[in-house]
Amino acid sequence: MEIRDHLTYHNRFSPAELDAQYNLRAGRPDYEETVIPGWAAASQTARDTLNCRIDIRYGDGPNQKLDVFSCGDPAAPTLIYFHGGYWQRGDKSIYSFIAPPFVACGINVVVVGYDLCPSVTLTRISGQAREAMAHIWRDAAALGINRDRITVMGHSAGGHITQMIMATDWPAFGADLPAELIKAGIPVSPLSYLEPVRLTEALNAGLRMDAAEAEAESPMTNHPPVTDAPQLVVVGGAETDEFHRQARMYVAAYGTADRPVGHYVVPGVDHFDELNVLVDPASPFFAQTCDMLNGKGPNL
Repeated sequence: MEIRDHLTYHNRFSPAELDAQYNLRAGRPDYEETVIPGWAAASQTARDTLNCRIDIRYGDGPNQKLDVFSCGDPAAPTLIYFHGGYWQRGDKSIYSFIAPPFVACGINVVVVGYDLCPSVTLTRISGQAREAMAHIWRDAAALGINRDRITVMGHSAGGHITQMIMATDWPAFGADLPAELIKAGIPVSPLSYLEPVRLTEALNAGLRMDAAEAEAESPMTNHPPVTDAPQLVVVGGAETDEFHRQARMYVAAYGTADRPVGHYVVPGVDHFDELNVLVDPASPFFAQTCDMLNGKGPNL
């Protein structure tokens, strides 16, 4: 499918069909009773058992804080993680469970919080993500991490944030920042084109995006990568067709000979369970993520 067709494909869906494609919690009735409590419990255990520093402030917003989980080697690769929740739900404290398997493999992990819609706009969230990355790079020595080995990863809304970070002109954002601040990106189930999200009433009630903001904040229309750093775009095998399409069109649009953009489908899992596979040290998803962190690039 041509990219121009990808960008209008959502017009073929009725409002109810768009809701079925994007309102994913509706398809997981156990989300509030099982999924989130399970992640939260595992995250509490991670904070209780790992060498970590919690709630380091990087900006003035109430949620502009980050958590650092140390593997004990400040020269090790660094994984920066942005959580999902359609930019309006969630908290970094729920996602500490991402850290343990990576820390055990000699990787430092930073989990970033950000303010949520409707208290702030989605545009402001993108700005906060850039502020977080700039802070991490500038304060890396104090954080105990290697600013020259940074990989950014995010899930769902965090996947969109990851793509926006890959599209950031860092020297323009801060004169002291290097163009190649990010060494690799891993957008997981990213929302690369926001217009169909805007048209999903149940989701946009909290986001309050208008057409102009959806266009301006879409990686597919206004924010191509400005770096040739490799990327791995991930989607769950059991996700909706629209999430597969969102992943495919980004890979097709931006992968080049100089910028390897891989596409990995996690077999048999939905939007939520793919994170449980990520933190399984025996999974190919975990192995591919570690390869990216260690500079091996995507397995195309």
